[in-house]
Amino acid sequence: MGNSTPFAMLLLLVMVVIGEGHVWKITNTRKKISTTNNNSISKSCDLYTGKWVYDSSYPLYDAANCPFFEKQFGCEKNGRPDKNYLKFRWKPSHCRVPRFDGADFLRRLRGKRLLFVGDSISLNQWQSLTCMLHTAVPQSKYTLARTGGLSEFTLPAYNTSLMLLRDGFLVKIVNKKIGRVLDLNSVSQVISWKGFDILIFNSWHWWLHTGRKQPWDFIEDGDKILEDMDRLVAYEKGLRTWARWVDLHLSSTKIKVFFQGVSPDHMNALNWTAPNARTCVGVTGPVLSATNNGVVEQHPAERIVEKVLKQMKKPIELLRITPLSQLRRDAHPGVYGIGGHRLPDCSHWCLPGVPDAWNHLLYASLYQSTSSN
Repeated sequence: MGNSTPFAMLLLLVMVVIGEGHVWKITNTRKKISTTNNNSISKSCDLYTGKWVYDSSYPLYDAANCPFFEKQFGCEKNGRPDKNYLKFRWKPSHCRVPRFDGADFLRRLRGKRLLFVGDSISLNQWQSLTCMLHTAVPQSKYTLARTGGLSEFTLPAYNTSLMLLRDGFLVKIVNKKIGRVLDLNSVSQVISWKGFDILIFNSWHWWLHTGRKQPWDFIEDGDKILEDMDRLVAYEKGLRTWARWVDLHLSSTKIKVFFQGVSPDHMNALNWTAPNARTCVGVTGPVLSATNNGVVEQHPAERIVEKVLKQMKKPIELLRITPLSQLRRDAHPGVYGIGGHRLPDCSHWCLPGVPDAWNHLLYASLYQSTSSN
């Protein structure tokens, strides 16, 4: 009996160690699962810090197979000779994002309505998404219609529609006796933003327009009528008007609202550190050495967007496209847009191209369970 006691104690110790190991595994598994769920990305997973990597399987679609392509974005068709810009994929540093799956995206969108609201940068992203989804189900019938500023792409087999409402300011421009007045106190749409399951808003580029491109003559700020004001100040006031409307009218948890971050342009090399290039023209490769927005300081409009969104009651997800897009000075139409050599385009993006990455991140934010590296 005395000889069996040490053996029994040893056996008990082994059982405890095994048991503790088993308990640790269960606890660790639960912790890992708790960071993600079936419909959303882990909150600890930063999609927007990463780098562009060469991927020979890119692009995700062939522009020639997208029959409703806008000419201004079709750089290949417009004669761009280099193809390297098509071969880069955004890779987040701290999480794994599976390859874009358009068929899965459509299954999840079944019976839903998605609306982009914004300027021609929204058009850029909307066009990208329609091509990505059409490529995924090329045999599926679709309809495409435009009425005024509203464009609608529908896939009847999925009972879903992707719409674009052109709206550069999100606040009203009113015709008055004195002229056209940009009213910072009133949103531009009251009914047109309602009735959607997913909304992606955007506004920035039109706030900078002057001269003949400026679509207003005066600014109304509270009870004051001004000929002009600091555009960043006006932008923030306009965004706060939009934010109040969204908090009041789109508060339902069933409605998902995104704000497309500020899309950077590359018209002035002083803003993006390129000693050998004054604009985007002739640039054929991305900045590969940087992993975030380290090449330039944060865009001032992006700071305003982040501040306004943080103060809203409605949880709004920011598609923080600014830093990753700043690295792609090579991906604009340049002289291969509709302006040609006379008016090179360093604001919009070639398609296929950078907006495809924005939509991949939109898809990940909406539906994919990603995992941390």
